[in-house]
Amino acid sequence: METFNSFVEQKFMPIAAKMSSNKSLVAIRDGITLSMPLLIIGSIFMIIASFPIPGWEAWLGDIGIAGYLWKGVDGSFSLLGLIAAFGIAYSYSNQEKVDGVASGLISLASFITVTPYVNAATVALANPDLKLPEGLVVPGGITASYMAAKGVFVAILLGLISAIIYDWFIKHNIQIKLPDAVPPAVSRSFSAIIPGAVIISMWLAVYGFLDANHLPNLHELAQTIIGGPISLIGSNIIGVILVAGLNSLFWFVGIHGGSTVNAILKPTWIDNLATNVEAYQSGEPLKEIFTTPFMDNFVYIGGGGATIGLVLAIGWYARKKHGSQQTKALAPLTVIPGLFNINEPAMFGLPVVMNVTLLLPFVLAPMVNALVAWLAMSSGLVPLTRAEASWTMPPILSGFLTTGSIMGSILQIVLIMIDIALYLPFFMTMEKQFKKQEEKQG
Repeated sequence: METFNSFVEQKFMPIAAKMSSNKSLVAIRDGITLSMPLLIIGSIFMIIASFPIPGWEAWLGDIGIAGYLWKGVDGSFSLLGLIAAFGIAYSYSNQEKVDGVASGLISLASFITVTPYVNAATVALANPDLKLPEGLVVPGGITASYMAAKGVFVAILLGLISAIIYDWFIKHNIQIKLPDAVPPAVSRSFSAIIPGAVIISMWLAVYGFLDANHLPNLHELAQTIIGGPISLIGSNIIGVILVAGLNSLFWFVGIHGGSTVNAILKPTWIDNLATNVEAYQSGEPLKEIFTTPFMDNFVYIGGGGATIGLVLAIGWYARKKHGSQQTKALAPLTVIPGLFNINEPAMFGLPVVMNVTLLLPFVLAPMVNALVAWLAMSSGLVPLTRAEASWTMPPILSGFLTTGSIMGSILQIVLIMIDIALYLPFFMTMEKQFKKQEEKQG
């Protein structure tokens, strides 16, 4: 055990700490997290619009509300790329102690610059069999899919590069400086003119080169070059199982796994969720199993490491007459937050972090959850996820809301029972240790 602890502290922990504090990864996490409220709001509209009660959707259509609810879904899900483009640059520049708002706005403008417009010509080119009525004018605009999840990979690339360039200009004082008497808001606006002009011109040149040479636009290139390999990992059961285990290993050494491993794959899972939403709206079968609600509500039940099983084991032992005093003290601090997927009290209060006794179930529980949930959904026993639930939504309720079926809740109950079975033998060992400590103390 001492050899293992030494290996973790000397070899694994420095690597994990560097990844967790990496400014680019932090920026990606923060930028995408900025869009989470919209995902949840859009999911609320979607749940209302498609609540699984016979005749509900038809009734909403009859009274003329259904279309407005789906408009709310589109208005939320269709802004993910735009928000990420702003949020990633904003977060990165803030970490560099540079004005994040200006950096984010320039990144947002750059995102619009590299995104192709839709007009009559592009519609006809993309749909050769479509015959537009004579005299119909198709107004110019941006395809909603590029502003939504499909644009997230470009938002990551563009947000980071734009922020790095912007920060370099500001730090090297290549900016328009106004007298101190000028209000700070005005001064900051003028400071952004030179770096902003350079950055937007650079992305305009990229767009112009691709367009003039009839090459795929930047979104399509990013989907192929960046999104392809990442999507292969994030949309594959073996890759997802490995990611779930790696997430636990980061948490084990005190590093927030969601800020490292999950931050890289979250764009893929958000894109998969958007694909399911679009398919559901079109009345087509849902295809994507691995989405953000799948990971949050079926893999990481109770938080990283699927600690719902651990806190329920703690609660069960706390009720026993001869349970240790430490367990009785830990129960109210860990069980109630754990039911709302808040597991920091267990992580650092029990603790789980650097606790070799709990390492095996802590790594195995989310991996087993991923496998069982995948089998249940791929076999058709449980519907695929099509809505996002708040990350604090308790299990059983979140299973119903994200799948629109009671089968989602039943699957969560099965997973929780599995997690309890995995954690219980190892926590029994800890309980014996607690009792020995208390007997020695008096």
